[in-house]
Amino acid sequence: MGMFDPIKGFGVTFGMMFKKVATEEYPEAGAPAAPRYHGRHQLNRHPDGLEKCVGCELCAWACPADAIFVEGGDNTEEARFSPGERYGKDYQINYLRCIGCGLCVEACPTRSLTMINFYELADDDRQRLIYTKEDLLAPLLPGMEQPPHPMRLGENEQDYYTREANFRPVPPADPGEAYDQPLDFLYHAPQPGTDAS
Repeated sequence: MGMFDPIKGFGVTFGMMFKKVATEEYPEAGAPAAPRYHGRHQLNRHPDGLEKCVGCELCAWACPADAIFVEGGDNTEEARFSPGERYGKDYQINYLRCIGCGLCVEACPTRSLTMINFYELADDDRQRLIYTKEDLLAPLLPGMEQPPHPMRLGENEQDYYTREANFRPVPPADPGEAYDQPLDFLYHAPQPGTDAS
């Protein structure tokens, strides 16, 4: 270590002392998250309101922190919550354990589980940090119907997935703006003469 090394180090400190301080008034004025930030989880819906979750429990098996609990239930013709044979009857995520790795999202075969850019998850009550299915379900958008109800987009489960394969997301008007809803809700039919991919 040379004789002038401490002076060089303090030079950085003194140089920063005369720069304007950038203070964010959080939480009074929250800073927007990056558009692709992965925060709180969300259980998505099909365009008719049926749930995408089929209660397969793959997300719970993939979670390294054991933060997810899923109990599947069987759909009936009188009470249908998803297009498949089963649905997620009970779904819980314990945010005291969740490490935000996103492995659960990668494991989901129906793209039911996604992570939205909501990041304010701190709380002083441990019980409120265990999110239930009602807390995680995406809101009903115009044109959606609250389950249970019969399938509206096709005759069987396959019709739901082949129909959505031909749709693409609508980007926000401003490139720096975040998507207000998960991509699954922002679909429109491809325009004639354009590539659907």
